[in-house]
This record gives sequence, C-alpha cells and structure tokens, in this order.
Amino acid sequence: MLPYVYRITKYDAGRDQYGYCTGTEPATSDHGPVEAAYLQAVAAFAEDTGVDQLAIREPQLGGFAHFGLEPTVDGYGLADLFPAGPAEFHDGAPVPVGGGLELVRAMLRDNGAWCRLEAEGAFTVHVGWDQYLYIGSSRPCEAALTRTRALGLFPERLDASPYEFTPDDPAYVQRPADADFWARLHWTVSAHRAVFLEEVFATNASQWHRLTRDNIETVRSRLAPRSQLAVWPDLLTDVDIAVAALPDEGLVEVVWEDDDGQITSMVVDETQFEAATSQLAGARAAGVVSMYAGEDLPLFTAVLPDSDGVLRARWQTEPTPSDRDWAFLKTLRRGQVVTGTVTSIASFGVTFVDIGGFTAMINIPELSWRPFSHPSDVVSIGQEITAEVLDVDMVWEGVPLSLRAVQEDPWPQVAQRIGQVVTGPVTKILPFGVFVRIEDREDGFEGLVHTSELDESTPVVVAVGDALTVKIIDVDLARRRIVLSQTQAGTPREEGDRHS
Repeated sequence: MLPYVYRITKYDAGRDQYGYCTGTEPATSDHGPVEAAYLQAVAAFAEDTGVDQLAIREPQLGGFAHFGLEPTVDGYGLADLFPAGPAEFHDGAPVPVGGGLELVRAMLRDNGAWCRLEAEGAFTVHVGWDQYLYIGSSRPCEAALTRTRALGLFPERLDASPYEFTPDDPAYVQRPADADFWARLHWTVSAHRAVFLEEVFATNASQWHRLTRDNIETVRSRLAPRSQLAVWPDLLTDVDIAVAALPDEGLVEVVWEDDDGQITSMVVDETQFEAATSQLAGARAAGVVSMYAGEDLPLFTAVLPDSDGVLRARWQTEPTPSDRDWAFLKTLRRGQVVTGTVTSIASFGVTFVDIGGFTAMINIPELSWRPFSHPSDVVSIGQEITAEVLDVDMVWEGVPLSLRAVQEDPWPQVAQRIGQVVTGPVTKILPFGVFVRIEDREDGFEGLVHTSELDESTPVVVAVGDALTVKIIDVDLARRRIVLSQTQAGTPREEGDRHS
C-alpha cells in the first residue's frame, strides 16, 4: 500500500465537517471541463511521482448487468487503444501515461471498461463508481496537489483507496498454469478425447477453445497473458438437448460451435432465452453452463504466470475439488509423515487412506515388512494410521504412502541369524522346494528349502504343517529372501503331526 493516497473530487461540490461532498452532483461526466481537469490532475501526479508507464490490473468489461447512467459504447471505449481487440486489455498490459489517461476517460464516461492502473510500488490510479479519482503515490506530490487545486478540484488525503485490490480469500493459494498444469491438461485431453478451455482475459470477457491432442499447444501459444483458465469436459451436445437444458430462470452461459468450428458464448437470463435459442439455430453443437457458484464446476482451473514463471496476476479462480487437492498436495513433501484414516480396501488390495480430506493410497508391498495374506490382516476400515509419503505426483494428483516405512525394518535382525538352526512348520509346497516359517508367530518370516536341500533319508512325503528343522544359510536383504537347508541342519526330518 502506498503511503500517500488522495481522493480527488469535483470542484462544484460542497464539503461537510468530515470533508465529504454534499449537495446534488451530476452522476455522469460532463465530457468537458471537469473531465479535462481530472485528466490533468492524473498527469500531474504521474509527473510528480516520476512514472511514464502504467500497467493495467484486474481489467473488467461490461457484462450482463450495467449500472452506469451512461450507455456502454461499442468496443467499451477501448477501440483506439487496443485495435486488435479486447483481449489486448489484459492484466499486466503496459500503457504509456497518455494511454492511461484515455482509459481514465473511458472509465469516467462509463463506456463499459474498468481497471486499476498501477506502476508497481510507485503509483496507482483508481476511478470510482462515484466519478471520483483515487490516486496513490510513493511521494507526497506537493506540486501535483497545488496543480489539482488550481484546476478547481478537491484533493483529500486518505489512508487507502476504497478500490485497493483485496483478494477474495487471502489464505487461498492460486493454482498457476505451470508445467504440472499443462501436463495434467494433456493427460485430461487424452482421457476425454476433447475438453474445453475457457480463457478469461478480463472480468466478464472470455474466449472458449475446444482442445484436442493436435491443437493444445497452438491454443496455449495464443492465450492472453495472465488469463484465468478453466478446463471443462466436452460441453457440446445436440442443440435440442442444450436448449432443453435451459432452466426456467437464472443466469447461464450458452456456448455453441458453428459449422466452421468457431466457438461463441453469451451470458443470458430467462428474458433472453428465446433470443439465445434463435442464435443456436445454425449451430452444430451447443452447451449450457450455470453462472451460479457451485452449480457447474470445471474440472480444474489456473491462472497464467508471466513468462518467467512468476504468478503476478492477483485474481483468483473459483476453486474446484481438483484445485483444492492441488493446494493440499503443495503442502506435502516426499518423506513427510502423515496421519490418516483407512477409508476402504479395494478388491485388488490397495488401501485408501484419508489424509486431511485427500485420499492417498498404500500399495500391498508398503503395508508391512512381514508377510500377510490380505491387507485386512494389517489394517482395518476406520483405523487411524501413521504413514510416510513416498511421492507427491502433481500431474496425476496421487500420493502413495508407506505404512512399513514408519516401522522398524526387521530384516537386518533376520540377517544376523544366518547359521542358526530352527524348527518351524511347512507353509507351502512347490515343485522346486518347500517354505518353512522360521518364527513362532502368524506373520513370521518364511524361507525356502530347495529340493536339493531336503533330507532324503526318509521316503515320507512332506506335508503342509509338518515341522522341519532347518538351518538358515543365507538372507538376501536386497531381494528379501531367506534360504534354508534341512540337510545342513544336522538332524533328519521330524515326522510329527501332519496337517492337510
């Protein structure tokens, strides 16, 4: 916030004891002496501050509703400044002070365009809906104040401009259209075959693009700087279906595609549904999106950063569930220990865990160091667990966890038992040997006795459940394998109770 802020008001208004205007004032610019005085005052403050270029911030174009007493004009008063079209009127667009004065003129006249004009850290110009100016500077600008009074205007010192930018949610972390965003968009286009990209370059001003794997990079290269982006599933369908989707009342955006592939949109309410329907007569496909928060949501959103990768646009998109997941994932890091609740165990064995509203997963090998038959032998639904984050995938929006990573690895202790002779039950019989449990517990480790290491002194066939005395002859820590030998144990096979 700049230290010197002034409200500059019209010369012919009286003042009450608090310095506020009294009496009757015209609500529109006179397009004459007052307007000229305002523009000269802005120029004086800019000169006193030492700035010769301004940046457009948070641009707005006239939308469905217009509250000015003067009618909007074609091109919103921007045609001479931005001959290539309104998309040039974007956040961060630089304009010389002279161009800034023309924007101030358009705002004073309610032509349909509005923005903040700023030189970062030095100068701001805001035009209020009350037809007053709010100028901020890093300097006291005594010469400009004198000039403003000489013009017949009234400068008043304020703590801050009422039009100072304030974010909708200061705590919200805006998702940028960075490399992760574009990688996820490529994946989404491949998965859906086609999606829509809504490009909002000024409030109430947008363009729609139908993305395919063939055109996504071309569209990306043509987006207006600092645009808000929203990715939608394929909105277009049969025109009759789209018309039937119009509500009885309310504000909607109608999107349609003509035979040439040109995509057009318009915001309408029930008073304009009939006109919108007639617009769709020649369309080959159309869609309807509700304009009310929370009703129709895109898949995910973002804002374009500058070419250096820094996100300087200050506006925020309405967060979708995917955007909230992204914001949560940004707080995680590999190796972090988290606490969560087991929500489900899939038929294919993956365990799903809620960690702060995000669903992470634990693959079977990461549940335990010890052997088990089913994940339910290790965890249960509703159980609170502590696990380690193995990775944070910002493209797939996935977080694999490890339960065993927060437990002591028992394998080094097993390796210290090489040379020991133990007796344990046979757990599995395979053509190449048998497995024997070497620990007296249900989840005890098992080792393989190869057929070449089985004692052949007795013809009795080994069965599951038989107790065998074996020697631990090797523990492969890398492959997590235990090699046993009955012949090297020094005792014949015991013929105890057999279990079928």
